[in-house]
Amino acid sequence: MFKLMAKYLKPLDWVFIVLCAGFVVAQVYFDITMPEYTAKLTVEVQAGTATMKSIWKNGGFMLLYAFASMVSSIICGYFASRTAANFAKTLRKALFERVTSFSAAEINKFGTPSLITRTTNDVVQMQNFIAMGLQMLIKAPVLAVWSICKISGAAVQWTVATVIIVAVIVVIVGMLVGICYPKFKQMQKLTDGLNTTTRENITGVRVIRAFNAEDYQTEKFEAVNEKVKRNQLFTSRGLGLMMPVIQTCMNGLTLAVYWIGAALINKAAAIPERLELLGNMAIFTQYAMQVVMAFMMLIMIFMILPRCMVSGKRIADVLGTRRSVRSGQVKDIERDKDGVPVLEFRNVDFAYDHGEGKVVSGIDFTVNRGETVAFIGATGSGKTTIINLIERFYDVDGGEVLFNGVNVKEYDEEVLRGSIALASQRAVLFKGDIRGNVAYGDEDPDDDRLRAALEISCATEFVDGLEKGVDSPVAQDGTNFSGGQKQRLSIARAVYKGGDLLIFDDSFSALDYKTDMLVRKNIRERLDELTDGSALDECDDASAVRDNIKQRPRKSAVLIVAQRIGTIMNADKIIVLDEGKIVGMGKHKELLATCPTYKEIALSQLSKEEL
Repeated sequence: MFKLMAKYLKPLDWVFIVLCAGFVVAQVYFDITMPEYTAKLTVEVQAGTATMKSIWKNGGFMLLYAFASMVSSIICGYFASRTAANFAKTLRKALFERVTSFSAAEINKFGTPSLITRTTNDVVQMQNFIAMGLQMLIKAPVLAVWSICKISGAAVQWTVATVIIVAVIVVIVGMLVGICYPKFKQMQKLTDGLNTTTRENITGVRVIRAFNAEDYQTEKFEAVNEKVKRNQLFTSRGLGLMMPVIQTCMNGLTLAVYWIGAALINKAAAIPERLELLGNMAIFTQYAMQVVMAFMMLIMIFMILPRCMVSGKRIADVLGTRRSVRSGQVKDIERDKDGVPVLEFRNVDFAYDHGEGKVVSGIDFTVNRGETVAFIGATGSGKTTIINLIERFYDVDGGEVLFNGVNVKEYDEEVLRGSIALASQRAVLFKGDIRGNVAYGDEDPDDDRLRAALEISCATEFVDGLEKGVDSPVAQDGTNFSGGQKQRLSIARAVYKGGDLLIFDDSFSALDYKTDMLVRKNIRERLDELTDGSALDECDDASAVRDNIKQRPRKSAVLIVAQRIGTIMNADKIIVLDEGKIVGMGKHKELLATCPTYKEIALSQLSKEEL
């Protein structure tokens, strides 16, 4: 936790911390000085020498110091809040950048709900600790030491009573914190579970209602919520004992000071000595309370610290996780090399989490420029895994994936992905409008290109019917569109981007047969109007892709992953997968004659006459 603070606090934040420390010391000085004027007034009143002038003078100084203490506290709180807010902002940014840089393996390792909790709730825990703890960490020791120095010259009996009371507080509170600490460690994990269940209920609300499973989901939520409640009740009850204990000890200390003071005054023979003891008793009472207050602040820190330490460790785990997919150094893509395909797989093997059970093995195939290659196979045969390896969402365990003749591991990630357009298996739309979703990442969308992309994907059929056209709003995750409409917008986004390779990962599954056919026909006949595989020829980085991609058309290769024979039967090459291996490769008619797996899939969907 403290390593995170040392790393992510900026120079200006350290200036604020120094200023905060200065105002804390000033505040303690004003608080410590006030009891001296209380003692003077007490002695003068008891001696009968008090005058209105002395009362106004001593009282005025007390008010002045109280006001100065208040101002110092406000300024200190401002600097502490600024430091905490700046730190939280910097930490959230670092977490966001690290999480967005993760490969799919790291995302799966932590889980989406946990990453959200770490980026929000855990950061808030650390922010609260800095905002509150920064003042207390500085003030508590300064106040305790200064107060002890002030009372050290008073009667030994009073000092012993103060030490005993402080020891009692420390022991009892230490026991309570020790009992509650394990529960504090569990709190963040329980919060992850609560977020997971809540997220399931919200994202799956349609399925839940369709199956009348509201009660079932409510029971699941209640089970998790009950664990959180029990944990919080346990810690709250434990910590709830602290204030009564501390209050009792403070009242007991006051009684002890007065009881000891009364005994000392009775033993004193001379009046001046009694008056001095009376003044010392008044001032000692306030200083003793200051000592107890200092330890109370330390106790409050220990109440916040356990949960904050857990949060800090969870954040450090994310920030300290090394990416399994590292960006390469190659920023220039050489094209038009004789005999070099756009994409080539050479004996590729892959297993998730580098386990023994290979998802794909011995994968060999090539995709040439302008060629349409399709993948088909049973569910779990490895189709989407191959797509993930092309985009480097995962890295291969064995073999090589070559893009324009260069291993994908050697490319800068932005350059590689800037040359590949992907319509993913799940059509993901972002909150905004249609224009922003189709021209995603393009700060200056080309309206003609946008229109052509929508026409190719047959999305103009419903977009033109909307009141605002391409400026029509898109809800989060595109919930205001049907599955087929979302898929067509996802296809339009890939077509708009263009590149050397366009990948459609089961992107036609929600389309009717007619629309499926029209979209594929448009891609085959009109794609060359938009795609530009040379977009990166003259670019230093991927930021210029969007500008150059609109300049010179060039044929792109197309990969199609599908379950329907009708979607892929006209492809230049069809690759049949079964249990992670290629069991057939060729054109539709060839595979019908030579590949039993392909023929079985085909006959399950179409009759012999249709085939």
